[in-house]
Amino acid sequence: MAVRARELGLELTQPPRVRGADFLDRAGALEPALAVVVAFGQIFRRRLLELPKLGCVNLHASLLPRWRGAAPIAAAIAAGDQTTGVTTMMMERGLDSGPILLQREMAIGERETTAELTPRLAAAGAELMVETIAALAAGELTPRPQQETLVTHAPMLERSDGRVDWRLDARTQLNRLRAFTPWPGLHAEQGGRPVKLLAAELPPAAGEAEPGAIVGLREGLLVVGCGGGTALGIARLQRPGGRPLAAADFVNGERLRPGDRFE
Repeated sequence: MAVRARELGLELTQPPRVRGADFLDRAGALEPALAVVVAFGQIFRRRLLELPKLGCVNLHASLLPRWRGAAPIAAAIAAGDQTTGVTTMMMERGLDSGPILLQREMAIGERETTAELTPRLAAAGAELMVETIAALAAGELTPRPQQETLVTHAPMLERSDGRVDWRLDARTQLNRLRAFTPWPGLHAEQGGRPVKLLAAELPPAAGEAEPGAIVGLREGLLVVGCGGGTALGIARLQRPGGRPLAAADFVNGERLRPGDRFE
């Protein structure tokens, strides 16, 4: 059954502290049939997990057991996955380790960012949760354990995750740019000052260069050497406090030349 915050005597301006005795007492008095959890970020105590008659169900934005953790959407894109999906599962004390109820798979677009993929997964997840609740209530679902040998992890993102490592190949750089849009963004340094990479692609006929070295402008792209003899074509950049600039405007304004470097 759905539990509204005001029925628990909780403030609506902040999430409830579900490990507190007061919350547990109030929730228990309601005798809930089911608890539904989506992107909540708090660990449930055993008492809360065992409180609802049908258990606690979590919606996770990946095809578990791949990408357990706080940032599964970004992790899938950064890894170059072509598919992802949503999973409903029974909650237990481990992190995203409970048995699976239902899953729905979807393709990741070749240029799709985390900002674009997230609402698609949210819509699919809402539909899947409704289906899951109906099936649980009818006694039609049998949870199945996750395969531990297939587990991968997606820890919470930090700003440092968006730092460019020019030793990585260009395709990996593109995946990371998509994954870290909108946050933490993909950022580097040029001329001793930070700069954010807003858009990029694989350039035509770039030629080889040392990782981080500027090759020059090619068809409107600022070409920079990456690992494995590859190159990244940066289309738009932004200095802190400045406006986004097309690559040609950035090069002209900064007076960059072939051989100058990004760090």
